[in-house]
Amino acid sequence: MSLTVYLHPLASYCHKVLIALYEAQIDFEAQIVDLQHAASRERFERMWPMGQFPVLRDRTRGVTLPESSIIIEYLAQHFPSAAALLPSTPALALDTRLRDRFFDLHIHQHMQKIITDALRPPGHNDAFGVEQSSARLRTACELLDREMASRTWANGVQFSMADCSAAPALFYANRVHPLTQHPNVAAYLERLMARPSYARVLAEAQPYFAMLPK
Repeated sequence: MSLTVYLHPLASYCHKVLIALYEAQIDFEAQIVDLQHAASRERFERMWPMGQFPVLRDRTRGVTLPESSIIIEYLAQHFPSAAALLPSTPALALDTRLRDRFFDLHIHQHMQKIITDALRPPGHNDAFGVEQSSARLRTACELLDREMASRTWANGVQFSMADCSAAPALFYANRVHPLTQHPNVAAYLERLMARPSYARVLAEAQPYFAMLPK
């Protein structure tokens, strides 16, 4: 098989890429990386020293790519079935990229800060950082709630890379900042979770959810 994706089924940025792959019905091999296992971590870091997933390996083209947005753009360039994830119209493509960055930087990043802080050893928590991230997450959700009042999908036209980014960001954010406070965002998350591509990702992640902090 040409494509291999190095991932972990719980990792939110891996969910983002998996949604894109399932949307486009692209065949690939999933290689689960266990960063807690020394040999698995060492093998992965030889390929990508930063040690963060997902990473895409395309053996046919001899390409190895990290970073979820870059991976999805690569798929859109080289696989016709993925082209719709990044619209061809320049203005809509720019808007899609903007919203992709919004979800990654203003929701995803702050959600991860709050969740990973709960996994720190006692005495090593960052209460001030969590407070800051909580405030920024709330602001981002308030802004998104206004925007999603009249939209089905993030760019207002079609399901895209931005929605691939939104789904895991909002799914996990809902654990630390209940989205019932933002009814339009909550309804958007319901649509994302009902999308067959993300429903499949969540079903595959289900056996691992017990690993998440309470």
